[in-house]
Amino acid sequence: MGSGFYQVGVTALQWLGSKLLPAQCALCGGACAQVLCGPCRAQYLGQLRPRCRRCANPLDEVSTLCGRCLRHAPAYDATVTAADYAAPVDQLLLQLKFGARLALAPLLAQLLAEAIQRQASWEAPQWLCPVPLGPARLAERGFNQALEIARPLARTLAIPLLPRLAIRVRETKAQSGVAPRERKANLARAFIVAPEYAARVRGSHVGIVDDVMSSGHTADALAAAFKRHGAVKVSILVVARTPPH
Repeated sequence: MGSGFYQVGVTALQWLGSKLLPAQCALCGGACAQVLCGPCRAQYLGQLRPRCRRCANPLDEVSTLCGRCLRHAPAYDATVTAADYAAPVDQLLLQLKFGARLALAPLLAQLLAEAIQRQASWEAPQWLCPVPLGPARLAERGFNQALEIARPLARTLAIPLLPRLAIRVRETKAQSGVAPRERKANLARAFIVAPEYAARVRGSHVGIVDDVMSSGHTADALAAAFKRHGAVKVSILVVARTPPH
């Protein structure tokens, strides 16, 4: 009886709180029960578009690979994304990354999981690994946004998460502050596979989780590290993809 009374009390408090302090949509600011309202989700995140199956850049024609991937294949084999990195969706990622709104991470993971589940040719990786931050960047920010997204994503997809599968062994400049022609060199040999996990990587399919993919050099450098240690396939799972300019 006491437990039932307690549960009723909690439910009543939750209902009262929702009436007095309604949640706001992270995009439009309107009152809603979720982090993102239905109209915003449908307008900005509910649309499918043809994408290169390797790098997830938009395709204008019915094709499977873009010209860039046909000319210079990256180290990773497939990419899935939930949306283009463009207004207003970019605000969700900026609020998480620079505003420390960690409550947005489960929503972003859910959106990415839904995009993954829509892929007809989806092959589940054996392990998930977030893109690692260097010690200085992690200390400055206080969290790794890729890991915050990877945790709920791993639970939803029922794939083991190995947060320390890869290590960033060289502090690099933020890619956004590096000239496009210098971005690949900025990340050269920046990642290694943790020695204690090398056996798990050999012969496996690894999924790399990140918030945004722009030039693709970060994903390429990390995928190359896994391939050097014998990974047979590397897939990139990224919330948003910056369209080519």
